Amino acid sequence: MRILVIGGSVFLGRAFVADAVERGHTVTVFNRGKSGPDLPGTRSIRGDREDPADLTALAGQGPWDAVIDAGGQHPRTVGLSARALSGHADAYLFVSSFHAYADWPAGPVDEDSPRHPCAPDAAVDDVPANALKAGCERAVEAEFTGRTVILNPGLIIGPHETPGRLLWWLERMARGGEVLTPGHPDRPVQLIDARDIAAFGIRLLETGDEGRYLVAGPQGTETLGALLDTCARVTGAGARLAWTADDVLLEHEVGPWTELPFWAPDQPAMAGVWSASTARATAAGLRCRPLADTVTDTWAWLRARGPADAPYRQGKTPLGIDADKEAAVLRARHTRKDLR
Repeated sequence: MRILVIGGSVFLGRAFVADAVERGHTVTVFNRGKSGPDLPGTRSIRGDREDPADLTALAGQGPWDAVIDAGGQHPRTVGLSARALSGHADAYLFVSSFHAYADWPAGPVDEDSPRHPCAPDAAVDDVPANALKAGCERAVEAEFTGRTVILNPGLIIGPHETPGRLLWWLERMARGGEVLTPGHPDRPVQLIDARDIAAFGIRLLETGDEGRYLVAGPQGTETLGALLDTCARVTGAGARLAWTADDVLLEHEVGPWTELPFWAPDQPAMAGVWSASTARATAAGLRCRPLADTVTDTWAWLRARGPADAPYRQGKTPLGIDADKEAAVLRARHTRKDLR
């Protein structure tokens, strides 16, 4: 296949490129050349997806069998790409998010769950941030004539990760000592390796499938305890996991999801965070490697990469708890054993 990847140099986009090249497809990447080097075996076209002239020039370099857009965040920007490439590609694969669904994370979702209201031409400040992906999906549906594939992933981890949730935990375990770990080790998690999303998406393009698929780890097979135990084991620093009750963490104003990544306290607002149905994707061929394999591979890559140039962030919010705050919560945990 002739595949165009918008972006393609970081994390999920990079995983799509690597998988497509490995399968023998002809891959063109379109980006500004600022986020990182393009992978070997690809053709590079420089340009800005927000510039209509650059998109017009890009369209003239086609046609393609498929376009992969794994990084679109803003409806108007995604709409420009979908409109410019309509008629120059047979299929458009867009990677969205669970955030597109109005019921998530408070309740379980599947492909037919209602999406947030967001117009396909919405500007960034028109709607809450969580609704923007729903607008991006509608932009693809409205502007691209041809086969569309929309993937809705949950939390994505793996080598070359950019948000840094798993990376923060690995680096914290590598410092050793007593590590503040949230809630209960038996709580489920539903994480997915970027490489598994890419393999599934490329397979859908190869087989001619279309439609919408929720992509995440299977329900009820992986736990937070197993994930963090593996982080401690692979880093080899003798980290000791100190499981601490939600009440203690919340009393000390520890931020769920950000200060302790992957922590979703037992509250109604997050009751469905690990309850997305992946039945449709599984039936269509989604296969997820064990989290232990992802953690091991990510640690190997992280050691080779070395320290990050800047703190990990979720949007503008830094990830990871401050060392002094962690120590204070651990002291409270030891004092108030009734709340462990």
